Amino acid sequence: MNTNTWQYADQEMALHGREVIHTLTAAGHEAYWVGGCVRDELLGRAIHDMDLTTSAEPEQVIALFPHVIPTGIQHGTVTVMQGGHAFEVTTFRTESGYADHRRPTEVAFVKDIREDLMRRDFTMNAIAMAEHGERVDPFGGEADLRAALVRCVGRAEERFEEDGLRMLRCIRFASVFRFRVAFNTWKGMIRRREGLRYIAMERVRVELEKMLAGPDPLRGLEMLGRSGLLGCTKVPVPWEQCEAQALKGIVQLQEELRWGLLLMSCRLTSEVADELLRAWTFSNAVRLRLVHLLEWETELIYSTSVIAGDSVTEESDIINDEALRRSWIRLLIRLGKDTASDWLDLYNTLPASFRGLSPWVEKHVAKTAELASLWTKQAVVVRIKDLNITGNELVQAMNRPGGPWLGQMMEQLLQAVACGDIPNETETLLQEAKRVMSSE
Repeated sequence: MNTNTWQYADQEMALHGREVIHTLTAAGHEAYWVGGCVRDELLGRAIHDMDLTTSAEPEQVIALFPHVIPTGIQHGTVTVMQGGHAFEVTTFRTESGYADHRRPTEVAFVKDIREDLMRRDFTMNAIAMAEHGERVDPFGGEADLRAALVRCVGRAEERFEEDGLRMLRCIRFASVFRFRVAFNTWKGMIRRREGLRYIAMERVRVELEKMLAGPDPLRGLEMLGRSGLLGCTKVPVPWEQCEAQALKGIVQLQEELRWGLLLMSCRLTSEVADELLRAWTFSNAVRLRLVHLLEWETELIYSTSVIAGDSVTEESDIINDEALRRSWIRLLIRLGKDTASDWLDLYNTLPASFRGLSPWVEKHVAKTAELASLWTKQAVVVRIKDLNITGNELVQAMNRPGGPWLGQMMEQLLQAVACGDIPNETETLLQEAKRVMSSE
């Protein structure tokens, strides 16, 4: 067997996929590659997995292979392990009774590949390919790929009624592939968009993540805004209020920070963003990263505005670098160096006009961004646990019981070390603590 049929797939995976197909056809069944792998081969995109479809029923597939996992056997799907690769093999089927607007309640096995392809979402995903490269394309998927067009199989309203998530998949494909959406498909999506309220937010988030990670997220965001889809989800996404000027540099950012830019462009507070990110089922790590980023932006702009206001005198308009440095270090201590790095990435992406600051305040913000990496590097200690003194040592040295004073003292010592006022040495820290206590 050769694998020349596949130019964009791992050749070993393609070889073992062909072995699975050959085993099925040698036993008298039909078998094809189908869906995303065929589409991506025709588009010249890298292929990471392969799905197969066959006329054989699950029990017949299981009987032909030594290593099979019954992943979705009630819907006709098993996973065949061949040569260390996993291949989902699904029996030709029709579907009906989409009670939850997502999954079929009734599945019927059929013997005609065209009937199976008829149940699929878009023409580009309804192309099957046989062992030696012959393709079955009853709905014009190849022509739509050449025309750069996302088009539903059959009536768009029916496809979207069956599974509301297909509407977001439609826009995701159009965004990632830089395709247009066929007129009737777009019209059907608008008419059925209320069906998105039945879809779990986790599913919605995954589709949006794939779109944002693509090469042209602005295209997808524009289509989402124009379609009004995100206002119809269980937890509405307020992207209709985002400011387009803020998003122009989004492709310069890594994926998670693209979410941060979106949240900031909607001018959401960290508290509102926190609630939304929980509802959209983000992991705690990602949620906190984005919330801290918004907190940093708010606090830095506030403190910089105060410093800039204090800097203006009749005699001078010199920027107070030292006040800015200490303000930056306070943020480092509270929110961490990772958040500092995230904020700098966003600062370099956002146009200065987005914040609407006065020229004098904006100069201070620009000065902060210019020197921030140096200040961060100089602040070798920004966590209490890295101080060369413990709370117990302070309690013993001061000969007084613990209490609120202890936490406040540790924070003061950390601020002093981080700013370079005193070295991080135990004896010096004790002396500083005694000095502060005696002055109070």
